[in-house]
Amino acid sequence: MKLFVYHTPESVPPGSPDCAIVVDILRATTTIATALAAGAEFVQVFASLDELERVSNSYPIGSCLRSAERGGKKVEGYDLGNSPLDYSPDRVKGKGILLSTTNGTRALQRVSQAPQVLTAAFVNLGIITDFVRQHQPETLWIVGSGWEGSFSLEDTACAGALVEQLSSTYQPGNDEAVAAQALYLTWQDKLEGLFHQASHGQRLLKLQGETDLAYCAKVDLLRVVPRQQEPGILRASPFPGE
Repeated sequence: MKLFVYHTPESVPPGSPDCAIVVDILRATTTIATALAAGAEFVQVFASLDELERVSNSYPIGSCLRSAERGGKKVEGYDLGNSPLDYSPDRVKGKGILLSTTNGTRALQRVSQAPQVLTAAFVNLGIITDFVRQHQPETLWIVGSGWEGSFSLEDTACAGALVEQLSSTYQPGNDEAVAAQALYLTWQDKLEGLFHQASHGQRLLKLQGETDLAYCAKVDLLRVVPRQQEPGILRASPFPGE
């Protein structure tokens, strides 16, 4: 069984794996895990705000929250942005989340046709690796969201953590997987420091995002598996023992 890492959705080759894992640590996949762990019914992702607006009109009034971020900032007029700290149970429990972000939603759309699509972050790293070990897909792609088509340190570090935790089961299928693992092993005990050095981390710091960076660096905080149930819609997947 082989595992491949792709730093951005633009670098993903044609075709589909048996399972794809999308990572966008700062902050879409951290937010998705947090929202579902807080009791959100589902998270539906959109690349464009126009599409989000159109689809939101098809849901009953009050059943969904519209969430959007551009350039790290909450889009004016929306209920929520992309800070995972805003997705508390009292705000999102029982609601659908309609989410559009700068990078993460594009990565999810790129692999949406794979038979199995998950999202991972450091906050739910352990249960994602448990899920993969249980299901053992033959080919596994880990797709970083990057930043507007460019490589990002934080996504690659999380991809490397997945490579490391799955190394007894999966062989690296490309050099990117080996490099991601090396990056993670170098920074595994100082993830928040890595985020402060990353270009997107620095953007968030300029927006007073220190608490978000600290939260996104927490490992195994949540036991939730965000899994695509139909293209673009993620729900918390049941997991034995949870």
